[in-house]
Amino acid sequence: MSSNFKITYSALNADLTQLHLEFDRVYAQVHSEMGREIPSMINGKAVKTGVLNKKYNPAQLNELVAAYHTVTPAHLDEAFAAAKKAQKQWAGTPWQERVRITQKAADVIRSRKMKIAALMTLEVGKNRMESLGDAEESADLLSYYAQQMIDANGFIRPLGKLSPNENTQDTLRPYGVFSVLAPFNFPMALSAGMAAAAILGGNAAILKPSDDAPGTALELYEAYQEAGLPTGILQVVFGHGPALGQAMVSHPLNDGVAFTGSNAVGMSILRTLNAGPFAKPVLMELGGKNPTFVCETANLDKSAQGCMRSAFGLTGQKCSALSKIYVHDKVYDAFVEKLIAQAKAVKIGNPAKQEIYMGPIINEKALDRFLLAVKEARQIGKVLHGGQDLRSRPEYKNGHFIEPAIVEVPRTARHFTDEFFAPLIALTRFTDLSEAIDHANTAHYGLTAGIFTEDKSQIDYFMNHIEAGILYANRQTGATTGAWPGVQSFCGWKGSGGTGKGGCGPYYVSQFMREQSRTIME
Repeated sequence: MSSNFKITYSALNADLTQLHLEFDRVYAQVHSEMGREIPSMINGKAVKTGVLNKKYNPAQLNELVAAYHTVTPAHLDEAFAAAKKAQKQWAGTPWQERVRITQKAADVIRSRKMKIAALMTLEVGKNRMESLGDAEESADLLSYYAQQMIDANGFIRPLGKLSPNENTQDTLRPYGVFSVLAPFNFPMALSAGMAAAAILGGNAAILKPSDDAPGTALELYEAYQEAGLPTGILQVVFGHGPALGQAMVSHPLNDGVAFTGSNAVGMSILRTLNAGPFAKPVLMELGGKNPTFVCETANLDKSAQGCMRSAFGLTGQKCSALSKIYVHDKVYDAFVEKLIAQAKAVKIGNPAKQEIYMGPIINEKALDRFLLAVKEARQIGKVLHGGQDLRSRPEYKNGHFIEPAIVEVPRTARHFTDEFFAPLIALTRFTDLSEAIDHANTAHYGLTAGIFTEDKSQIDYFMNHIEAGILYANRQTGATTGAWPGVQSFCGWKGSGGTGKGGCGPYYVSQFMREQSRTIME
């Protein structure tokens, strides 16, 4: 099969022999170039401050992937000043030109997807299929958002008349400069999607990527440079995450924020940015505590595979990952047996290897959080499978490797309310679907949810009563995961989002602009 084949998070059974051979070739090249220094990119210049943060491979902690130059407050001032100046001209650039540049950047990303994916695997420990999916999604996000501009005629439309000589036009106009704060788990797709929407809307974007993915962010910057984006419209700054992010949000020239991350940080950004004399936009996708319901009529083989893939893909480090399963009492034992069999079959190790499904967790802090949750489960319930720290084994000693966990705990446990961002599933029984859904809805979050059943009335009830923004029924490829641009809108409800309109969906780009009515009398 050609390496042009598109990998999504739902790819299961295609013949990918040639694609794997090409990935191996490119990965070897990228691996040989590790250890380089990565500058921040400010006003079209590579900025090397000499103050370096080092990024190591989470699967091989003795491998330095890169060292990136961190910015000073003066550099941040320069970035915002450059963005403010460039944005004024960019706002007046015809929307068709903004679309053309974005579409070209998407093409560049597609042409470099193997390199981007290989780098991603090294930086954040995603297996090759997940890394390729991330790169593909990045390009599709740019294309999809560009198409939104085309379909909406640049968000320009005529309005009604009160008199014959009155002509009114409604248009959406940019806010100015957006700070784009991206996480590690989808380092290309989330950076690309948030930045592209801002840029298409006529804004400038200053991207602060995760400390764990500096090289991936530079790939996005270079794709836009090759596409001809004017200087200052996209800049990339590196620094210690919380401190630099706070400085960007609080900067007087900052006009808005696009953020993906935890609920606590997102709400802090919202309060900080809107502490001034007027409101500024904060577009955010936050955490999740995502349930799946396995009903008495469910296909248990499909259910078990869908739950495993959703919970343990990317080592559970997705805001959309499945973390709690409500299983009907009649099928509980049979389902648990199949789920444990699926978990036992998960291949753990260096994600650069073709056969590996689950790579390392991102860092020691995340590993400790997972182990504490497993310890608590043992104290108040049962660990049905896994939960081990694998670093004592020779083959895992150089990385942050853990064994995925399946636990059975009381519903009062925090395993049903707190986001662990780790490969851990909490199980509980139910006999009444409406009661189970009511319990799931007590969680602070409302991101994704899934159900497995052959009863259409149960699907209808689930769709109409679960409090979450992305819903799936009978999805074997991922019970609660796998959203794709233009296919599944990705919108968090309650504590999982901020605007009620999410990425990957048809209303995203318009949120980076504000409405203006223009009446001209003849």
